[in-house]
Amino acid sequence: MRYFVAVAEELHFGRAAARLQMSQPPLSRAIRRLEAEVGAALFTRSSAGVTMTSAGVVLLEEARALLDQADRAFVRVAAAAGAATITVGILGDNTDRGITRLAGAYRRRHPGIDILVRDTDLTDPTCGLRAGLVDVALTRAPFDETALTVRELRADPVGAVLRANDPLAHRDHLRLADLADRRWFQFPPGSDPIWQSYWNGGKPREGPVVRVVQECLQAVLWNGTVGITPLGHDLPGDLAVVPLIDMAPSRVVVAWNEGDTNPLIRSFVQVATAAYHEPAAETLTPRFAQA
Repeated sequence: MRYFVAVAEELHFGRAAARLQMSQPPLSRAIRRLEAEVGAALFTRSSAGVTMTSAGVVLLEEARALLDQADRAFVRVAAAAGAATITVGILGDNTDRGITRLAGAYRRRHPGIDILVRDTDLTDPTCGLRAGLVDVALTRAPFDETALTVRELRADPVGAVLRANDPLAHRDHLRLADLADRRWFQFPPGSDPIWQSYWNGGKPREGPVVRVVQECLQAVLWNGTVGITPLGHDLPGDLAVVPLIDMAPSRVVVAWNEGDTNPLIRSFVQVATAAYHEPAAETLTPRFAQA
């Protein structure tokens, strides 16, 4: 069933095999055996790609329900044995209501497990995932995704954070070129270069090294350093945010180690996806994310 769901969601045997950390031939054989057992073709294979048959669509709904029930059973048994825990890494001082919805829904689904939260600073976008400090991370991309599985929850437009009396603060929008002569925040040496590049607008910059949100705020207030934040956050009255129209959105993502089959992680991803796709979801993660 897990093999089938992977192929159904990817609609590509190669991608599904990579997701399952297996080669493609045994995956194809497993799907053919499943089709023989149910007595119907589940996929239509052609030079144009893979599509689902009507039988496959029906089985997908049943398979997801079956796997969810199996995961719930596993978690309940583990909780009864006192062995059910999950550690969640969260980036920055998140006050987004999406997290509130996620926490409530996850607790209702798994009332018997111990949920540990590790709040991390802005130097590690994986929130300790690579170091084995957390099981799953609720964070922002982009960053090096090697050996990780990453699912996007939402994409937020971003803006430049300036002092309210900065001449650029009165514009309706800005471009990165408007900020070319400014100092931008830097993360400590050794930080993920993809992460650093994004928050520097894709170019090498100079500026003060920061680790936490408050250092960013104070650097803007005291030194006029340029920061970047997802739009929609409330900032002190001495600061202003101007939309950047030529910078890619900041992606809210959930990430976990590739190949990790912990059902608590699978459930977390499912609940997070639902929580962040609810209408009027508000912007997540750091109340002031920066470059």
